[in-house]
Amino acid sequence: MSGHDASGHLHVSAESKAPYDDETLARLHADAAEVVARYPQKRSALLPLLHLVQSVDGYVAGRGVTFCAEVLDLTEAEVSGVATFYTQYKRHPNGEFTVGVCTNTLCAVMGGDLIFDRVSEHLGIGHDETTEDGAITLERVECNAACDYAPVVMANWEFFDNQTPESTIALVDDLRAGKDVAPTRGAAKVCTFKQVSRVLAGFEDGRADEGVGAGPASLLGLQIANERGWVAPGASAPAGSAADGKDGSQ
Repeated sequence: MSGHDASGHLHVSAESKAPYDDETLARLHADAAEVVARYPQKRSALLPLLHLVQSVDGYVAGRGVTFCAEVLDLTEAEVSGVATFYTQYKRHPNGEFTVGVCTNTLCAVMGGDLIFDRVSEHLGIGHDETTEDGAITLERVECNAACDYAPVVMANWEFFDNQTPESTIALVDDLRAGKDVAPTRGAAKVCTFKQVSRVLAGFEDGRADEGVGAGPASLLGLQIANERGWVAPGASAPAGSAADGKDGSQ
């Protein structure tokens, strides 16, 4: 397991650096070649490749850093610098499900802080810590980009809107019990951290069209604008809107 000493230096365990077996390494090279081919400069493939190795190990292990560096002709320091910058990359073993509670301003005042505190107490873990069974990693999230549904919780980046402490505790309990859990919007069920990491690496899982993408709260402003014929300067009014004159209002 990775960690930090008092001076802030990252330490990677020997297990994290153990080489991939031949079959896993061959599969990684085949997938990496597909990813790299999408970019005019191969170093641009670093972000998806980090997700790719995370889909194998469940975090960006030392061997994953080495793999990315070798494939992209980068130094391990360059790869580690990126892997430690973005919060979606984990430098220590992560749970099967990352549950992120938004505690940014709006979600916080709507109950996000209370949700985090209650779920943290229920699970016996704090921020960026994982339950002993390896099922749940709990995080405070600065923004889940869904303020219209505050307070919002995400499980492996699937939305759970208008949450309460009770509903979020039920969510983590269902995930730990191995139940299929349906998010408020998006895919029909929450997939594992490794599975979603592979999707983020650019490999489709065939579920992009499942569920609803934007709910009524997100679309309300657009609905009001259409009803009242509001348009941006220089834009044409939508067909059938009040300003279009074809809705019988003129």
